[in-house]
Amino acid sequence: MARGHATPARRLGRVHRATGRGAGAGPRDAQRRAGRRESGNEAVRLGAGVRTGGWLRAGFGLGLGATLAWLLVHTVWQIGELLSLFLASVFVAVGLEPLVGLLTRHRVRRGWAVVVVLLLFTACLAGFAALVAQPVSDEVNALVKAVPRWLTELHNRHSFLGHLEDRYQVISKLRQALTSGGAGVVGGVLGAGKIVLSLVTSVVIVVVVTIYIMAGLPVIKGFCFRFVAASRRPRAEAVTDEILARTGRFMLANIATSGIAGLATFAWCAAVGVPYPAALGFFVALMDLIPVLGSTIAGVAVSLVALSVSLPIAGATAGFYIAFRLAEDYLITPRAMKYAVDVHPVVTVVGVLVGGALLGIIGALVAVPAAVAIGILLDEYLFPRVDAS
Repeated sequence: MARGHATPARRLGRVHRATGRGAGAGPRDAQRRAGRRESGNEAVRLGAGVRTGGWLRAGFGLGLGATLAWLLVHTVWQIGELLSLFLASVFVAVGLEPLVGLLTRHRVRRGWAVVVVLLLFTACLAGFAALVAQPVSDEVNALVKAVPRWLTELHNRHSFLGHLEDRYQVISKLRQALTSGGAGVVGGVLGAGKIVLSLVTSVVIVVVVTIYIMAGLPVIKGFCFRFVAASRRPRAEAVTDEILARTGRFMLANIATSGIAGLATFAWCAAVGVPYPAALGFFVALMDLIPVLGSTIAGVAVSLVALSVSLPIAGATAGFYIAFRLAEDYLITPRAMKYAVDVHPVVTVVGVLVGGALLGIIGALVAVPAAVAIGILLDEYLFPRVDAS
């Protein structure tokens, strides 16, 4: 047969070899393909199982994290008042630390230094009580003496109180309220007693915790510094001392501005003839320690006392406090705080407003020291890295 012509059998064999379907190759290739398909199906099943397990773990982790977060928030909400009292105690202790440090630098033991500082503040409160006791006693005696006269005028139809009694039946309505609403009156009295007891308890807690913090502040600081690496500990101690020093200066500056408010009140009341100028001045100084709201409450109280003199005097007193409040908020306090803690006046005003909105009086008190602490931390740790990058 000619060499260039292939038989049909040879051509078919070449086709089978080219397509891989030659004799003896078909069954083996089919087994291989079946094995590969089975392996692929098994890998798919394993991958689906892994993905399913991953989703389950992720869902379980998210659920557990959400539950723990809710429990934490709920717990903080439940003990929020206690945390506020503790924060107030820390603030007072840190604010009095410069006075304690001044005494300890003069070789006074820290325990005795704390006792001396507490005695000074107790003396200030006793002086305030002595100034207020006489006016309060006079007003209570005047009220007790005026009650019989008021009762007589209520039964006299020709008097002003008698006309009110004839028109509105004040005595009969008061008797009806006392007889039918006795439970409500008792409940109101019990509610007022509960408020007073809660206030006394809060004051005792703040005083006791403040004393403990003042006495053990070096030990507390040393314990906290043990959580910092030894190589970074000196820098952390320096930053902490700077924050505490500026917080103490803020407390002293706040006392200075409150003293200015008290002296201004004393001068105004003595000039226009408002009674008890010394007691009112001390009251305004004490209330002015509370940022934002303190001076407003004190101004309203003094204006009401001035109303006992005359309506024009009360209006003039209210105008005086409005003008003084504006001067204090935008001139005296920002300048004093900038000198004491080196913070911008805008930061002072905004910080007090934000802190008061978040945590009330306690937030307003600690807003400026918190802003100072954040600024120091940024200057020491964040800004150098940003500038070096």
